[in-house]
Amino acid sequence: MAWYWEVLIGIAVALVVVWVALVVVLVAVRPRGALLREALRLLPDVLRLVRRLAADRDMPRGVRVRLWLLLAYLALPIDLVPDFVPVLGYADDAIVVTAVLRSVVRRAGLDAARRHWPGSDDGFATLQRVTGITPDAGRT
Repeated sequence: MAWYWEVLIGIAVALVVVWVALVVVLVAVRPRGALLREALRLLPDVLRLVRRLAADRDMPRGVRVRLWLLLAYLALPIDLVPDFVPVLGYADDAIVVTAVLRSVVRRAGLDAARRHWPGSDDGFATLQRVTGITPDAGRT
């Protein structure tokens, strides 16, 4: 009977270690300084962009799968970092979206993101700054 407790404790410790590793990754890839505020401000347009890119059949399958997984993550009520944690609590969604968009643009190209962008040109320029994507990123 005692080995059950050892297994449960081992699983709990492993989950805590994985969670801490994910939080460290979030902190490492987060936009710096005022960019995080800008990322949060752009979130409604970015969500529409992600949905449009995910629905685009011309996008590579891996990109679309990544985007649908991102939308599923955003729809779940459970976050990697609970909302009551200062700073990162509400920012984890913006950080995850930023990281996924970087990888999507590297694979699909900036033109695809521009074609589906629902906001203003200034908003797209801010999106480029926040994500660190440049006009020569991906397939241009």
